[in-house]
Parts: sequence; structure tokens; C-alpha cells
Amino acid sequence: MQQSRLDASPDAAGSVTPAGTEEFRVLATCTYFAPGFRAGGPGRSVAHILDTASSAVSAVLVTRDRDLGAASPYPGLSGRWSSRGRARVFYLSPTSPRQWFALWSQLRRTRFDLLYVNSLWAPFSLLPVAAVRWGLLRADRVLVAPRGECSRGALSLRALRKRLFVAGWRRVLRRLDAWFHASTEREAADIRRMFPWATVRVNGNQSALPPEPAPVPPPHDGPLRLVFLGRIAEMKNLGLALAALATVRSPVTMDVCGPIEDAAYWRRCTAQIAALPPTVQVRYVGVVPPSEVPAVLAEHDALVMPTLGENFGHVIAESLAAACPVLCSDRTPWTPVLLVGGCAVVPELTAPAWAAEIERWAERSADERYVARRAAADAYRRWRAGVTDETILDAVRREVAAA
Repeated sequence: MQQSRLDASPDAAGSVTPAGTEEFRVLATCTYFAPGFRAGGPGRSVAHILDTASSAVSAVLVTRDRDLGAASPYPGLSGRWSSRGRARVFYLSPTSPRQWFALWSQLRRTRFDLLYVNSLWAPFSLLPVAAVRWGLLRADRVLVAPRGECSRGALSLRALRKRLFVAGWRRVLRRLDAWFHASTEREAADIRRMFPWATVRVNGNQSALPPEPAPVPPPHDGPLRLVFLGRIAEMKNLGLALAALATVRSPVTMDVCGPIEDAAYWRRCTAQIAALPPTVQVRYVGVVPPSEVPAVLAEHDALVMPTLGENFGHVIAESLAAACPVLCSDRTPWTPVLLVGGCAVVPELTAPAWAAEIERWAERSADERYVARRAAADAYRRWRAGVTDETILDAVRREVAAA
């Protein structure tokens, strides 16, 4: 029987491919999305996937009507549809039953080829997956992108609650024969450790990045200039960088950029900042819009990233593209690139290990830091040349068509 297509009125999810053409219909969800940017990588990855999907993909995205930590919705978008290229985006208020019902009434009229959710346990993933499981939405296949939530670092936070949840939720996903999207083979291994039966598709087309790195800034004399750029939350581990700086003897400055996601964690960080020695200067810059990130990175000698885990790590790619070396933990997929790219990988998540690495960088001459910048730019160039052009949506479409 022919399945209905979504209403094409301005305030509804319209068809995004011409009538009469074969289309791969995708319902995607992501908790935070443009025009917001405070939630970091997942929204940017989804935006890039939608923007670069082929014309054979007809995509509908459901997202929150406000940015991370925002009390007010985006002006003029709450409860409405908006076009983004060939895709349609619905901005949903999570506290409006009327919007939920109106959206469900529209979506249930279409049978989707794919439900693509971007989180393992966010409500914007749980509800649509449950709706498919119990027949309230129709989708032939479910694809879950955990976005790093299966990493050991992520699972170590609120570990008991996550273990209890996964014990029940994995049965739902297995019953649906859900597939998983991993950004790297490293993330694929994390997913299979949690879901041994999982079908995992690895696709690294995750970010709209320039084909070539920016020009290398000229040598800079003076104290080492570090920057931390990310969400202020336990997962990003700013506190470890601050603990390391407390014992560094050389003059160092560090700018902290990013939204405060965890207020209690930030209070602990501010106490650490207040206790730093006078030779170390740390300032909180605030949230940096994506358009300004390259310029911020170019003004610093190195990005500090003692993260507990990343499935991709947009800011690492951005830093290399800005010819800014990275001091990073070994819990990202970037270790091989960084080790040959004028950067540093610190396997131990301890203050002494990080203090020693920062001290080494602080003692470098301006020319030595310049050489590291050039190596970072070269590493980015090599990495960028190997990035696939096919999106995960087109990869799944091709595989389903072949089957």
C-alpha cells in the first residue's frame, strides 16, 4: 500500500525531493541544532550530514527550540518548520504537549526508511525509538549515533544509573535490530563492547572543515599561550588542566572558552583558578561563536584538551586547521595524527603528567613553537585528504538498496 508523504505546507514537513523521484526518507533527531551552537559537536555533525547528503535523501529533523542552557526559544522558530537546504527542521518545545501531539500527528502519516537518532539516551532519542518499537511511528530501520556515549570515560560518569538503563534499553534496540553509527573504528569498538550483537557502520564525514589549513601565524615570543575550548563539564576535564597549572613554574596564560554546562563543576574550577600561582594567568572568555573559533585558536600556542573521551573531536580538527598544536589525552581518535603533527598526547590523566608536558612547551623557544605550528598544519592537510565524501545517510541508503 502506498504510504502518505508529509504535508508540504510552509508550517509542515514538506517533501524535499521532486514528485515522482525515488527518495530515501529519513526522520532524524538531535537535541540541539543550529542556530544554536553551545552543545558542541553533535549538532554540527548532523548539520553537515544534512547539508551534504545527496538529492536522493529526503530528510526531516526534529530538535529542541532553544540552545543548551537557554531559557528562551529561538525567535520565531518554536513549534514551526524551517527549511535547511533540502531538509526540513522542526523546532520543538519539550514542555508543550500541543506541539508534541501536532508533530506526531504529522509524522505518523509517513513511513520512513530510516529513523536516525543522535544520542543513546537523550529524550529526543528515547521517545522516537520507543514510538517505532510500539508502532506509534513507522520506520523500516533505526540507526543510533551514540556520539561518544559508549566510551569508558563517558560511562564512568553517573555509572550506576547508566548501567541500569542500558540493561533494559539494549533489549529494545535489539528487538528493533537497530544499527549504530560510529565516527571512527575506536568508537565502533566502544559500541560493540556495550552491544556485542551490534551492526556498526563507521563513517567519518562529520564536519564542514576547510580543504587546506590556515596560514601559519608568525613566531611569538613571550609566555606560553594556552586555550581550553569546550563545554565546562566533567567530561571535558578542565579541572585537570587547572590542577596541572598549579604546579607549573614557567609563566603561562590560558583562556577558557565555552558554555558552563555544569555550574557546580565550574564553581570547583573557579576555586582552582583563584589558587593558581601569580606566574599563571587564567581567564574565562565565555562562549565563542563558531565563526570566531579559528581566530581564537590562531592567537594561542596550543589547545589544551584533557578530555575523558571523544567520538570525533571537532575542536581538534579546528585547531589543526588553524595551525594550532594540541595537547590532548589519548582518549580520542586523533592520537596517530597528533603524534606526527607537532602535538602532544598525554596518556596519563594526572596533574603531574600534564604539568610536565605544559612545562616542556613553556620552555620552548618561539622558533620551536613555530615549527610545531607548521607540523600541525601539515598533519591537518594529510588527515583532510583522507576524509570520505559520502554521508552516513547515503551509505545506509546504498546498503539498503543493495539488499
